[in-house]
Amino acid sequence: MNNWLIPPILGFLITALGMPSLIKYFRNKKEGQMIREEGPSWHEKKSGTPTMGGILFIIAITLADLVYGGISGLLSPSLLILLFVLVCFGLLGMFDDSIKIFKRQNEGLKAWQKMFGQIVISVIFAWVYIAEGFPMAIKIPFAGDWNIGYFYILFVIFWLVGFSNAVNLTDGLDGLVSGLGIIAFTAYAVIANMQHQIDVMVFCITVVGALIGFFIFNHKPAKIFMGDMGSLALGGSIAAVSILLHHEFSLLIIGLVFVLETMSVMIQVASFKLTGKRVFKMTPIHHHFEMLGWSEWKVDLTFWGIGLIMAILAIITIV
Repeated sequence: MNNWLIPPILGFLITALGMPSLIKYFRNKKEGQMIREEGPSWHEKKSGTPTMGGILFIIAITLADLVYGGISGLLSPSLLILLFVLVCFGLLGMFDDSIKIFKRQNEGLKAWQKMFGQIVISVIFAWVYIAEGFPMAIKIPFAGDWNIGYFYILFVIFWLVGFSNAVNLTDGLDGLVSGLGIIAFTAYAVIANMQHQIDVMVFCITVVGALIGFFIFNHKPAKIFMGDMGSLALGGSIAAVSILLHHEFSLLIIGLVFVLETMSVMIQVASFKLTGKRVFKMTPIHHHFEMLGWSEWKVDLTFWGIGLIMAILAIITIV
């Protein structure tokens, strides 16, 4: 067995073996998800399902990578800053989830509070990125690098904040984000391996291993949700990975579903404010398809299929 298979296996085992106890703990404490009133009526039965499952796969990823990185000598600045982004975005989401649970409502942190936290984490990531001598340039597909100097910091903030929120918006159906995350991080693991960035590859495959362990309990009917803790952590991390691999815009392809989910909300809000009419039956767009009569499984499988096709396309394009 290749040594680099150890961290994803550890991530999987810690998550899969620890999740039943976590679910039991949350159920005993009655710490469950509050379903928003404006959501599909048939989602009301999910109210009370344990949330914040992201805490376990974040711990699993962090422990597996720190142990393996320390033993193998791969505890590089790239791996450490990725773990920093994962944990800090996760903690921000944990505060958000905790407020919702304790106040028995669907609203957590105020928008400006969440945004401020995301910006601070992104700035720290950008500072480490620059200090390590990575290029302050955006790779434009088929056109080469566009050096934008310190304006790259603004791009990093936009990228991490944007995709952490995009993944958070997508997390509205059982198993949807965990499945998309497995596909996206697998794609970036392949790209990292092609670039011989083994530290980044190890991070990505560890995320995949942990998410597979989580998916066992998160697919429909979900026994636990990842919560904002999990979705913000995954979104921020995948944006950071795309930056460290210097294939930033590849995330628009690999993460196309996340982009479409976010765009559907923006289009819906703009249309309603300007014309008083809605373009979609409900947003994010996965709810639109539910309102058309699609089952959760059909939406999940369709979106996973799109994610898989786009991931393969991105890899082929980069090769």
